[in-house]
Amino acid sequence: MTASVVISGSGLWTPPHSISNEELVAAYNAYAEQYNAEHELKIKNGELTAKPLSSAEFIEKASGILSRHVYVKDGILDINRMRPNIPARADDELSDQAEMAVHAAKKALLAANKTAADIDVVIVSCAYTQRSYPALAIEVQDALGIKGFAFDMLVACSAATFALHRAYEMIAAGTAKGVLVINPELTSPQINYCDRDSHFIFGDVATAMVVEAAETANAPHVYQILSTKAVTSFSNNIRSNFGYVSRANDSNPFAEDMLFHQEGRKVFKEVCPMAVEHINEHLSRHQLTAPQVKRWWLHQANINMNNLISRKLLDRDPSAQEAPIVLDTFANTASAGSIIAFHLNHQDLASGELGLLCSFGAGYSIGSLVLKKQKTKSTA
Repeated sequence: MTASVVISGSGLWTPPHSISNEELVAAYNAYAEQYNAEHELKIKNGELTAKPLSSAEFIEKASGILSRHVYVKDGILDINRMRPNIPARADDELSDQAEMAVHAAKKALLAANKTAADIDVVIVSCAYTQRSYPALAIEVQDALGIKGFAFDMLVACSAATFALHRAYEMIAAGTAKGVLVINPELTSPQINYCDRDSHFIFGDVATAMVVEAAETANAPHVYQILSTKAVTSFSNNIRSNFGYVSRANDSNPFAEDMLFHQEGRKVFKEVCPMAVEHINEHLSRHQLTAPQVKRWWLHQANINMNNLISRKLLDRDPSAQEAPIVLDTFANTASAGSIIAFHLNHQDLASGELGLLCSFGAGYSIGSLVLKKQKTKSTA
């Protein structure tokens, strides 16, 4: 077994388009007013429920989100469409998610001072993939010119941490020399932009990480993976039902229960204590307590969840530096959120300092990694 496994590079690709709360609310409210007017009689008779109006202030208070990036902005703010207008690509063209993944992967390889020749496994892990097969990971592997093997993973918002677990195990077992974990989160097609309580939650982005043995790492910022921990516990409180069987079910692909939907209050109440318990148990493996952790790279779902979890762990409010929040400008980016937090907030840690990377989401699923900053290496 390899003694030490490290994360040697991370990459972040952000789509060029952004939508503010104000833009999103203006479109949603116009749609809601049009819907209510068109169905006035049915609403009056109790056959339908009127669409409530929203506000930018409501969104910020409920989530901490101010804006979000989207892969394609066209169509989302059109009250007669209310979904992105993403043109279909031919089979011989690079798919949308693969293109996102390649952008992030190249940035991670550059940060790790690696080339395609140094990687022999590619894992594409995210909440949604745009098709069942061929695997997006194999398409990305081909686009990057990587020899070896590749596969996709779907574990909702914990997909990135669960994939890092697999990468860690492969390097530790000696079955891979370098693993590229990529999280192309194209969430906007699964958002119900007609629902006040969920239309603002997600944003599109792609992240990536390089995992390898410490002995082969030659990058300026390297983090040893001390251990990993994962848990799942089935819950229906977060669901997205659309899939290939929907065609056989004669289901309406635009129905609210086919798109992302959740019981937000139940999720908050149930997941927060699960995450706190999970993290404390993970730290106890190393005889560590929360105050000994310098940086918390937590899943970026909701600022109120993050603040509560951090407060329970530390017995005080965390500083913005200790538990960085990125969802204000990125929104909930599914599995990529904690990776964004890491990518933007890891270079300042000193050698020997500890951090914890953690995701939690649908399933329920929770994944975490205890990380230790290694001595900076010269790249000259």
